[in-house]
Amino acid sequence: MDTVTSDEIIVERALTGDAEAFGEIVRRWERRIFALAYGMLGREEEARDATQETFLAAFRNLRGFRGEAKVSSWLHRIAVNQCITRQRKAKVRSEFALEDEQEKHAGSFAAPLTFSPAAVTEGAQITFAVRRAVNSLPLELRQIVVMKEFEELTFREISDALDLPLSTVKSRLYTALKQLQMKLQKFGSEED
Repeated sequence: MDTVTSDEIIVERALTGDAEAFGEIVRRWERRIFALAYGMLGREEEARDATQETFLAAFRNLRGFRGEAKVSSWLHRIAVNQCITRQRKAKVRSEFALEDEQEKHAGSFAAPLTFSPAAVTEGAQITFAVRRAVNSLPLELRQIVVMKEFEELTFREISDALDLPLSTVKSRLYTALKQLQMKLQKFGSEED
């Protein structure tokens, strides 16, 4: 007998009253949903709240889960919607997220002795530039980049999660990567 149970079977168990089943879904998907939310929102506390709200919404709407979509796509769609709702309500500006992140890591540049302080600083600057560039993208492009490049979802999974045609997902990723390339080239020329 297969010891790995599919997400869809676990959802069916939850629907029949198995109290532990939905907890298993949360355990399986919590880290990925948090990573998606963090990538979209840029703030750890906001991402934690969005993750919690995602699973609460999923639990409340468990009966609405239709088997034609995978559980992962369903959860990703709920998470994206939670993030969009949070951004709209709070009118979160990417600069605030960047400032908080920069302050959080300002004193954490301690590195193993094998790295020079200059290399650590340069790495931090590159990370900051990439984060700033991604956060400056319009939401519809940013969510695609986060899901594809950071979450490593397939085009089909992104298409299902966002309820978009596959061609739109690919087109938005191409546009986003072109915009990121221009933004990062600008950052590089500012450094010279």
